[in-house]
Amino acid sequence: MKEHEGQLRCVVVGGAGAVGEMFAELLTASGNRVRTVDPAHRRTGGRHLRGDVLEPDEAVRSELRAADVVLLAVPQNVALAALPVVAGTVRPDALLVETLSVKHSFNEAVRRTSPELQAVGLNPMFAPSLGLPGRPVATVVHHDGPLVHRLLELVRGGGGRVVPVAAAEHDRIAAASQALTHATVLGFGSALAELDVDIETLFALAPPPHAVMLALLARIVSGTPEVYWDVQAGNPRAPEARKALAAGVRRLDALTAPGSAPTAETDFEAALQRIRAALGGRLDDCAQLCAALFAHLPQTLEPPTGGTPS
Repeated sequence: MKEHEGQLRCVVVGGAGAVGEMFAELLTASGNRVRTVDPAHRRTGGRHLRGDVLEPDEAVRSELRAADVVLLAVPQNVALAALPVVAGTVRPDALLVETLSVKHSFNEAVRRTSPELQAVGLNPMFAPSLGLPGRPVATVVHHDGPLVHRLLELVRGGGGRVVPVAAAEHDRIAAASQALTHATVLGFGSALAELDVDIETLFALAPPPHAVMLALLARIVSGTPEVYWDVQAGNPRAPEARKALAAGVRRLDALTAPGSAPTAETDFEAALQRIRAALGGRLDDCAQLCAALFAHLPQTLEPPTGGTPS
């Protein structure tokens, strides 16, 4: 029973993580009764239940049986393993939510094992620390129902931009927007380590594009490895994106290498034109975004504590 009319009983599995915490706060702020489940400790008072969804004790099963909404904010392997456990425990009219960066495998699994269970996938296309308002949330409806629409309204009410996509299309777009981007930055970092330059001098002299790349690199390598692992290893389209990246670098190398064809400079210009065409009507928008980013870069950078740039 709901504690008052309109309130949902929600269980957020993986509530100790950043994504789980963001959605738990959203659901709580919307007036719902939220219980988080996670093997880790979390300072949430009576809202948190320490437990493992893969081997649920009676307390966890009791929460799942009573839930209107069960949200899995866990890695892909855990979500797929938890699906039969959760689907076999929740009420037939409950809503199952996943927050994976790859959707196709879960889509197939939920359709195969629980075709009547309301289910939706949400993928916040940003770090939860940035906050939900104004930011895109990729949305894949695995099996529609009234609670799906109600949850999406809560996301919109919290300021999120709901962007509906099919599961296969989500993974294709994610391969380009996440796997390709992260591979580019990590490849840059690997090359930087190979070049063995002095980081303090590099940092002091960094032009705006390089400073932004260093910032992106620091953000990724300081993050949670399993998040970036899922993006690269879990998406079946990620290898295609990495191969395209490697091929692009090889083409650039061939155009600019000593002894290249007499038409190399013209070919280089043609390559830039093809890239401009790929940006389509968003070319000017992207250029303006870059200008705005560069305008906000600090003009002077403080040296690290205990030393000065060499």
